[in-house]
Amino acid sequence: MAEAGQIRGVLLDIDGVLYAGGRAIDGGRETVAWLEEEDIPFRCVSNTTSRSRHSIAARLRALDYDIDDSLIFNPPLGAIRHLQGKKTFLLTRGDVRDDFIAAGITLVEEGAEAVVVGDAGDGFTYEAMNRAFRMALEGAGIVALEKDRYWMGADGLMLSAGPFVAALEYASEREAVVVGKPSPEFFRLALEDMGIQPSTALMVGDDLRTDVGGAQAAGMRTALVRTGKFRQEVFEASLIRPDLLLPSIASLPEAIRETFI
Repeated sequence: MAEAGQIRGVLLDIDGVLYAGGRAIDGGRETVAWLEEEDIPFRCVSNTTSRSRHSIAARLRALDYDIDDSLIFNPPLGAIRHLQGKKTFLLTRGDVRDDFIAAGITLVEEGAEAVVVGDAGDGFTYEAMNRAFRMALEGAGIVALEKDRYWMGADGLMLSAGPFVAALEYASEREAVVVGKPSPEFFRLALEDMGIQPSTALMVGDDLRTDVGGAQAAGMRTALVRTGKFRQEVFEASLIRPDLLLPSIASLPEAIRETFI
């Protein structure tokens, strides 16, 4: 863990922290407003790989969060830097491809130099997975937008991209490059976007491995909320320990005042 001191920037996980199951977490809007009032820079960081930055921000605004597109940091931003213009087969869903197209990445169905895997939902068909597998065998690198095991949907826990990435790795005997959480590079790029050093930054999330463990590996301090995918049995069995354990995002202002200021 980083040494104690003043918090100069905050990264907020979105799904499970700002909203869960399509509903805003109580106190979330007030916490975002408090960060703005206290002039504490923040970014909303998401491992969601089916929505573009614009779409993510629009969803937050629909829940009455005052969030501009520029405050969203998502895995495609890390992937785009890693790809460096390579022809890409994109295995995901939704409008996240808009971020790649806007960056000038050429998306192809055959002969890719990189296979980018996100949460494709029902798009994880045998045909799609086999196509990705064959391209990996032909030399395409595997880039994982995220490698979460699961996420909290409106009707319960849902498989995320991680299990499918692991299947491609196992079948092709090639290791994926992870550009979303818990990659230290993801956190570094998000903090760089704010001009904040890891030692003075706080990550707030609902996942011990990707949010807390990833941020700690990047030198940040961490807060785990008991909303979203939080599970008490998982917490008790893990060796990962956050700096703060909070009931929800609503407790963040008080926790920052009492612990870091």
